[in-house]
Amino acid sequence: METLLGKTLPELKEWVAEEGYPRFAAQQLCEWLYKKAVASFDEMTNISKQMRAELNEKCLLGRENYQLVQTSRDGTRKYLFPVKDGRTVETAMIPDLDRRTLCVSSQVGCRMGCRFCATGQQPWGGNLSAAQILNQILSVDERAELSNIVFMGMGEPLDNLDELLRVLEVLTAPWGLAMSPRRITVSTIGIAQGLRRFLCESECHLAVSLHSPFDAERRTLLPGTSGFPLNELLAQLRTVNWRGQRNLSFEYVVLAGVNDSPAHIDGLIKLLRGVPCLVNLIGYHPHAGATFERPKDAVLLKMRDKLTQAGILTTLRASRGMDIAAACGLLSKTKG
Repeated sequence: METLLGKTLPELKEWVAEEGYPRFAAQQLCEWLYKKAVASFDEMTNISKQMRAELNEKCLLGRENYQLVQTSRDGTRKYLFPVKDGRTVETAMIPDLDRRTLCVSSQVGCRMGCRFCATGQQPWGGNLSAAQILNQILSVDERAELSNIVFMGMGEPLDNLDELLRVLEVLTAPWGLAMSPRRITVSTIGIAQGLRRFLCESECHLAVSLHSPFDAERRTLLPGTSGFPLNELLAQLRTVNWRGQRNLSFEYVVLAGVNDSPAHIDGLIKLLRGVPCLVNLIGYHPHAGATFERPKDAVLLKMRDKLTQAGILTTLRASRGMDIAAACGLLSKTKG
């Protein structure tokens, strides 16, 4: 059956024409799907009863409620959404003063195999459709309060690029959710062809998972980067004007005794010199089966201060939702 959630306005115009519905029905469907975020065709009250009956018979709207929600001591909430074949994905809502940031998943599991990430150690379950990605955003209790969306949940977003770009269009288009691209960040380890397309076709912020300034070590920690060396990645990033409204950040999970030495700090300074960016240092979040350890806070503070003194804006990302396994690198639920 046809799923309507996730279709763009041009796609809906083409679909209603093929089905013999009036052209204005496409705009009506966008209004109900995205701006009013209804969960059933019967709620689309300005659409004729006959058309609603036909939609119920031959289409899926594409919305599914979450199966479970957990709330952390710090207010972070983790949602469990069904996707397909009994599998599920997790989505995290992170409150911070007047901000509500939703961390969205793009795949069931992840093919990149990052050694320190719980998601990358679980079985691969496939790409999510645009409808399944959007459903996470439209179905959380805080939907109307969301200030920011980050594609930093389960999966590598640029490994599901066509669906990601469709979602970004729905999120930012006037006929969709009309969000500013400045409120949306896409995180990636760096996939050459996908990165080129993303930089050309989207104005959303970019966060690059770095984790080491040394190419060989980075390939060991992030096996999925083997086809895209650091020098080529940085060369591509340097073609973009990051001094405008679009932001570039680098995520750096700090692993005790692995990537936190003075040589690593010097390597980061050399690698990022002259690149307008933010570095987010993230203390490693241990999980079952992992062999890494979290560094001491003093090590994180020293790294931050050294990088900042070298002219590289650096922050320490707070660990949120640790008690419900919602922190960075811990989303891993795949079975319902």
